[in-house]
Amino acid sequence: MRYVVAVAETNNFTRAAERCRVVQSALSHQIARLERELGARLFERTSRRVRLTPAGAAFLPAARQCLDAAERAAAEVAAAVGEVRGRLAVGLIPTVAAVDIPGALRDFRRRYPQVRVSLRVGGSEHLAEQVGEGAVDVAFLGLPTTARPQGVAARVLARDRLVAVVAPDHPLAGEPAVGLRRLSSEVFVDLPAGTAGRLQSDQAFAAAGLDRDVAFEVSTVDHLMARLVAQGLGIALLPSAYVPQLTGVTTVEVTDAPTRTEYAIWNRAGRTPAATAFLDVLGIQAALSVPGAPATPADPATPTVPAAPTGPAAPAAVTAVPENAPIPATGDGTA
Repeated sequence: MRYVVAVAETNNFTRAAERCRVVQSALSHQIARLERELGARLFERTSRRVRLTPAGAAFLPAARQCLDAAERAAAEVAAAVGEVRGRLAVGLIPTVAAVDIPGALRDFRRRYPQVRVSLRVGGSEHLAEQVGEGAVDVAFLGLPTTARPQGVAARVLARDRLVAVVAPDHPLAGEPAVGLRRLSSEVFVDLPAGTAGRLQSDQAFAAAGLDRDVAFEVSTVDHLMARLVAQGLGIALLPSAYVPQLTGVTTVEVTDAPTRTEYAIWNRAGRTPAATAFLDVLGIQAALSVPGAPATPADPATPTVPAAPTGPAAPAAVTAVPENAPIPATGDGTA
């Protein structure tokens, strides 16, 4: 089955054999043997291309599931004898700021070098679904304070306010602080309507009885958004802990700023040994038993952000989150 998956993903027997570290003749022989056992051809082969037959397309998902199950079983056996191995899938929004992800992965890699790590960047809504389905082990989300993850285990990492991001020569660039009413007259660059990242701002303006003009929508918060702002095409509202990573723009405090909460979430029922070990490295699951892991106290310096000039201070504690409050039905954008 591993050979079938490799050929399906590379569309080439030679590259599949290289990936599986076998000679091509052996790989072809094993696939042909499987096809005889199944009574159906899995691939259409020509001199120019290789592609799945309808039977092969039907076989592929089950083959992947079997390989995942076998790998999970091997990881559980290794954990039983004091080793952590297997795979760790980590999902994150582009604006995650409460955790130094590269630093955490560095510490994790040093402690568990036999674990292979994959990273997926996406929207909070989609990542929450993937964690619930078991496709992602641990994810980092950013949600409006009115929304909480549903159906997964979660911990609050930090609460953060949004700040206005403007071009250096924008009239607001020299202001110490500004309110939403003043900002409502500006043109905005933002995420697509309905996404968790957009919802944070939309709710704040709606609560204040204000409308705004979002002239530019981008699918993810990255340096493209910053470049649009730097060119004077619009302003943006972004988490204050994230904006120091951007260049060529200026930030302005917002007195009645929208806020967001960052969460770490994981699948409680399907948590793998690698996921348990990673949570332990983060210091948010130190009470769990992790094979070969030293005691790791919770980090007292959980990232928090001071409140806007007229608002209260943000809570600093890492706290449990109820699982019965759903994330609002939204699109598949990025927070």
